[in-house]
Amino acid sequence: MNLHGFAKLRRILFLLIALLFCQPAWAGNRVALVIGNSAYKNAAPLSNPVNDAAIVEATMRSAGFDVVQTRLDLQAVEMRRTLRDFADQARDADVAVVYYAGHGIEIEGTNYLIPVDATLERDTDVYDEAFSLDRVMLAIEPARQLRLVILDACRNNPFSEKMKRTVGSRAISRGLARIEPATPNTLVAFAAKAGSTASDGGSKNSPYAAALVKYIGTPGLDLRRVFGFVRDDVMKATGNRQEPYVYGTLGGDDVPLVPAKESAKEPARAPAQEAVSSTTQRSEMRRDYELALQVGNKDALNFFIAQYPDGYYASLAKLQLAKIDAEEKRVAAAEKARQAEQEQARLVNEGAQQTQLAKAASDLKAAQEARAAAEAAKETAQHQAAQAEQRRVAAETAAAAKNAVPSAPDPLRETNSNTDTKVAALPNPQAPAPPLSPAELAKSVQTELRRVGCLTGSASGEWDAASRRSLELFNQNAGTKFDTKAARADALDAIKLKSARVCPLICGSGLKRDGDHCVKITCAAGYFLNDDDECEKRKVRQVPSARLERREREPAPARPARPKAEASAGNKPEGGGMPFMFFLP
Repeated sequence: MNLHGFAKLRRILFLLIALLFCQPAWAGNRVALVIGNSAYKNAAPLSNPVNDAAIVEATMRSAGFDVVQTRLDLQAVEMRRTLRDFADQARDADVAVVYYAGHGIEIEGTNYLIPVDATLERDTDVYDEAFSLDRVMLAIEPARQLRLVILDACRNNPFSEKMKRTVGSRAISRGLARIEPATPNTLVAFAAKAGSTASDGGSKNSPYAAALVKYIGTPGLDLRRVFGFVRDDVMKATGNRQEPYVYGTLGGDDVPLVPAKESAKEPARAPAQEAVSSTTQRSEMRRDYELALQVGNKDALNFFIAQYPDGYYASLAKLQLAKIDAEEKRVAAAEKARQAEQEQARLVNEGAQQTQLAKAASDLKAAQEARAAAEAAKETAQHQAAQAEQRRVAAETAAAAKNAVPSAPDPLRETNSNTDTKVAALPNPQAPAPPLSPAELAKSVQTELRRVGCLTGSASGEWDAASRRSLELFNQNAGTKFDTKAARADALDAIKLKSARVCPLICGSGLKRDGDHCVKITCAAGYFLNDDDECEKRKVRQVPSARLERREREPAPARPARPKAEASAGNKPEGGGMPFMFFLP
């Protein structure tokens, strides 16, 4: 081959490489499955899921998805076939998305999606009549780049009242359970975070679906920011009663559902693009910080600090990291103390030597001191992070009130049909969320106090003496000074900021700490539990060995036999003569 031919071949190879590696990220084959179940036969029907599925389908199609399947009011057989067919399509896709609106329940930590023909007379019927979320995750698993499941299904369980429990201890909770995707680049978005329920709203679309279609089709907008915007809109629309949540992690690169290159295909600029272009760098930093705070692990916070190494939000993120580190050290110290307690109990039960027992006691004391120090450090770190977060929220709320601007038109509102030109109607001013009643507020505070280990009773909604004592315990351990006479909203907000136990676990007589639980102290055979809750060896009274040997060696002296004559004489009257007799006349 001559030099000219070699140069030509090199140019061709360069162009091929450029075509291969200069494609926009996440711009491959994209498929979506949209399911809306409204017409339930054995439960109260839902009005919104079918409408929500329609607007999500339209959004996916306008976003340029290669395949968009929409299925409405699926029965069990149809739902099984739909998931199977979509799994075949996901096998050849780079991006696979499943959106589900309808009823969903959680039983023993597993989430289930409910077809419209389910009866669920018993709790075990979910295995035959419903579909676990794991089945949906399995359908999208073959996608090469991104797997996304969106569930607007966190409603109250409509079957709970009539559902029979085959096992009394089987847990059936409200809302859905937390999930940790097993595969990378997989996100699962809940309309309401685990353990809480979502609202259908007062319009034809749920607040979550309305916010989702507003942002998810924005070209170039990272998915994590999409769901951050969705969260803000839903919390505003529901008066902070519903908080969407996202589970799973992505890498460091932006992951838009619609690549930025495709923005030229859009006939009009998306509303979210207007919002992004108008936000300042500080507001973007704030949203990224709130997203990292929502994820709540060290990886997310470290990633945020790597992006924004300096400034106010970086300092807040470092405080949150310090809080997580302190909690990890506390857990490690508690585990070490538990092991030291077990080792000491084992040595006592086995009757070990005094030197071993002394060393075990010394190790236990050191472990308990380390645990106490770790708990104190954790409380300090939590208190500092909570105070900083309270100051941030207060400052941002004040700034938002000062710089408030009129609301933008809502594109989801129906247009005015009385005019020839259809113009989007301006939304009514957002009505403030109705305040909680005293009983509801008391129940919410009690629930949070139970979560942080300060209240052992039930959340009844009645602010009684036990509730006042539990809030006082929280004040003592969290360094706060809330009035305990009544449940207050500011106390509720402060308790919610605590991510772990606040009040130390106190066990009664005969019990000991085992992690976050009290367990009964058991002693080995030959030991008993004394007044100090310690296993003490029983003392058995023993005869001295020297005396015992002497008794065995020397038989007891025999008693001398009584003479026979003496024995017989003892039966006769004294004197030896005839017995004296007299007769009465």
